[in-house]
Amino acid sequence: MIEAMIITSPHNPKVKAVAALRERRAREQARLALVEGYEEVSLALESGAQPAELFYAPDHFRDAAQRALLAQFQRRGGACYEVSPRVFEKLAYREHPDGWLATFAFQPTPLAELRLSESPFVILCEGVEKPGNLGAILRTADAAAADAVIACDPRTDWANPNVIRASKGALFALQVAAARSTEALTWLRERALRLIVATPAASTPYTAPDYRVGVAIALGAEKTGLSDFWLRAADHSVAIPMFGKVNSLNVSAAAALLIYEVVRQRT
Repeated sequence: MIEAMIITSPHNPKVKAVAALRERRAREQARLALVEGYEEVSLALESGAQPAELFYAPDHFRDAAQRALLAQFQRRGGACYEVSPRVFEKLAYREHPDGWLATFAFQPTPLAELRLSESPFVILCEGVEKPGNLGAILRTADAAAADAVIACDPRTDWANPNVIRASKGALFALQVAAARSTEALTWLRERALRLIVATPAASTPYTAPDYRVGVAIALGAEKTGLSDFWLRAADHSVAIPMFGKVNSLNVSAAAALLIYEVVRQRT
């Protein structure tokens, strides 16, 4: 049986506290991630994330599986709140909401605690600003079974709701970390991972290196690309062939090509 408090006022303190999580500082202080959408909430639970609170609008329910998710959320120790359409309108942050919004305990994994496979495959994102790009990279990294994604000198936090939205909840299925570039490079060197950087200035095609050994792929910010720090540290610099007038791909598209070159070589 599902036990849930009913909230009908948008001025309820719990509603205000959840709405505040749209701000990075509030998320980092609370160590919570804000997750909207049935699929995203389901994946977070399946991935072992610790649930905190779930707010749902029952008018949106379509089948018994969705009701079962409420029970699962409670069994895992989360609290459930049924809310009115007016309240959910205040909570929702995306267009065409489906009536599901939850908070989960979340903080990035410290570098030293990342668990690596026998032939590690790690993705580095330096200074990537747009949450949608980070989320898309996470989604591809999860599909390719990468070991971890590290945000270097991050400008966007991993718990940004739009990162989670663009990743379809893959944030909770992957190991993610955040670190200064100097820390990340030291971590790579200590684990003998080869560093391959993507830059339009390189003359080597991205398909040339051997990705079958332990490797880290680094991609830079949307406008400026990778900094000189990472370009100087690279074991290999590679480029994606460009034949049109635009001189670079979207960073998430470039990441997808590089990530699946690793998959191609390893399979």
